[in-house]
Amino acid sequence: MMPPATPLALFNGSYLGRRPTGIGVVARDLAEALDPGLVPLLDPLGGERPGSLPIPDTLSPEHGRRGHWQRLRWTQNELPKLLRSSGAPLLLSPLPEAPLGRKVRSLVLAHDLLPLRHPQLTPLLAYHLAYVPLVLHQAERVLCNSEATAREVHDRLGVPTRKLVPIRLGFRPGLLQPLGLPREPFFLVLGRHDPHKNLERVLRAFARVGSHGSGELELRFVGPHDRRYTPRLQRLAAELGIADRCRWQAWVDDQERLQLLNRCRGLVMASLWEGFGLPALEAMACGTPVIAVRAGALPEVVGEAALLVDPRRVEEISDALRQLGQASPALERQLAAAGVARAAGFQWSDTARAVEALLRSLA
Repeated sequence: MMPPATPLALFNGSYLGRRPTGIGVVARDLAEALDPGLVPLLDPLGGERPGSLPIPDTLSPEHGRRGHWQRLRWTQNELPKLLRSSGAPLLLSPLPEAPLGRKVRSLVLAHDLLPLRHPQLTPLLAYHLAYVPLVLHQAERVLCNSEATAREVHDRLGVPTRKLVPIRLGFRPGLLQPLGLPREPFFLVLGRHDPHKNLERVLRAFARVGSHGSGELELRFVGPHDRRYTPRLQRLAAELGIADRCRWQAWVDDQERLQLLNRCRGLVMASLWEGFGLPALEAMACGTPVIAVRAGALPEVVGEAALLVDPRRVEEISDALRQLGQASPALERQLAAAGVARAAGFQWSDTARAVEALLRSLA
């Protein structure tokens, strides 16, 4: 069937960068799963996706706060012009950003309200306190990456439930799969070093876990360093006497990530709250044991395929680390099989078809 001459929506790719993490990974993978004839991509990377439209490449988080403010100005002033010229009736944005007061019909994806749950005095506070709630209220539909996020958007901001559409995120099987590699004596933590990630308790829990038969265990942190938080965590590791067993890496590419997930003893995701918890899904897709928390959306993601802990109880996190650190083949096999089976229910193709159906109903 030939694609329609007028697309259903334009996909706002302004957040995309060359070293994506978090929302950037979700934006990239969702854009690739959507039919480009129905939802052309506004592409800052000059890719070869059919029907994509070029936009400036200086708008992503990789350009720091300057990129953030440039993206907001571009969203307000230039994005409406692109929509009008394309004839698309809707804007699809993979984060809560859309033009305000310009009669733009938008669907936006809400990931969490962590900046409101754990506010920080930064230049971006007004963005989270004022702009994001306005975008969510103005949107025709708010796609929520979990039931937990949908509840919070309704309870905390009063967005009507009729507007909220929970969807499942996904993973790319070609990039994330079991490789059958031997597990090595290290645990992996993926993500930023923000306070809600609960990394101080993770360090204290890890300090209680000593050597095991497979050698001395390590804790590897892979995620953007933050001058507000990373040095503090590194000092704590030194105070606990585990600095030589902790490694810190700011970013890895897709192949390095695949290798780390397949070689680690387990992924540790002990956040106080997550709107979804994409690293947990990625780990399960690789057959990697996961330590997750009974909070936020993580129970929705992992089901019974992970070791669940209370994020505020260091001893529970430590006990879970100790279980995986003992390298029990039976436990590894059990969690690996359960994780792969659980991850199979999270497919970007299913998400994309559901989003396209919603766009059709609105367009």
